[in-house]
Amino acid sequence: MSLLSVKGLWKGYAGQPVLQGLDLEVPAGSLTAVLGLSGCGKTTLLRVIAGFERAERGTVSLAGRTLDDGATFLAPERRRIGYVPQEGALFPHLSVQDNVGFALTRSERRGKQVARLLEMVGIAPLATRMPNELSGGEQQRVALARALAPRPDALLLDEPFSSLDASLRSRVREEVHGLLRGQGVTTVLVTHDQEEALSLADTVAVLRDGKIVQQGAPADLYEQPSDERLARFLGAVNLVAADFEDGSARTALGRLPVRGERGAIGRAAGLVMIRPEQLEVRVRSEDTHRAGTSAAGLGGRVEQCRYYGHDALLHIRPEHPGPTDMLLARVHGAQALPVGTEVTVAARGPVTPLE
Repeated sequence: MSLLSVKGLWKGYAGQPVLQGLDLEVPAGSLTAVLGLSGCGKTTLLRVIAGFERAERGTVSLAGRTLDDGATFLAPERRRIGYVPQEGALFPHLSVQDNVGFALTRSERRGKQVARLLEMVGIAPLATRMPNELSGGEQQRVALARALAPRPDALLLDEPFSSLDASLRSRVREEVHGLLRGQGVTTVLVTHDQEEALSLADTVAVLRDGKIVQQGAPADLYEQPSDERLARFLGAVNLVAADFEDGSARTALGRLPVRGERGAIGRAAGLVMIRPEQLEVRVRSEDTHRAGTSAAGLGGRVEQCRYYGHDALLHIRPEHPGPTDMLLARVHGAQALPVGTEVTVAARGPVTPLE
């Protein structure tokens, strides 16, 4: 069941459309990531949901209440929606505890609610500090506690980790994710970081050209993207020519099963998407030594090796032109191969056809 629903949303500025008939469904209690390139309209979407901007057309509803439909417009303070902007936007003249209690009534501020919130986000010892005395991660925790203080029905996060350095960003977002999941807060996170969206969210909606082009579980989007552009946006990919027959694809890398309903494709030829981690790479001399002949697969040569410690990305040039100019294979870090190594490449299915 969707707690937050956006249907047919249009919004632009100075006559230039930004959101163009956008549809978004956010399940109750979920963390839904809206993923898109910088400038694609992610923040505009959040501002319309929060009530900071009015929709030109379309409907925004929360828990069965209409927030904005052209005729009805509920003010931000009546929507029961928490909002954490990109930079936290703390009040510089207020202490941590006063920032968190800002939206509460006087009696609530005098009670234990602020102390409980500070304890919940792990910053209770910082209650009397001022914002300029906090680290970036601490400021984000204060902003989160402030947004949660009024017990909102939904929480909106506008790239809240983007200003943090890489090591701190990873730790803070994991902590925030655990906190939100523990509280069961329905959350919309907008981000341009594919890894962040795929690793944190229960459902991911990709925003492109003013519309959600695909929404679903992270694995569904990664393994079965709706088109080539989305496939490339979500990670490294190999596009290989294929002939389709009886639910399988015959490729230079072998005969491979086709995912789900796409296996019933009624066409003779096309392209399949193969992620780098689906490729199996063997050193050619080892194949020859073991079998006396070349193992099944496509011969090639390692042109580049990008080593990341836990894994490595090999750029392999096939020895015969045809399926692709370059193959990308992700292997364990211990299996990183030097440039110039002669290899045989095969693939593990299933694969996804793409237009």
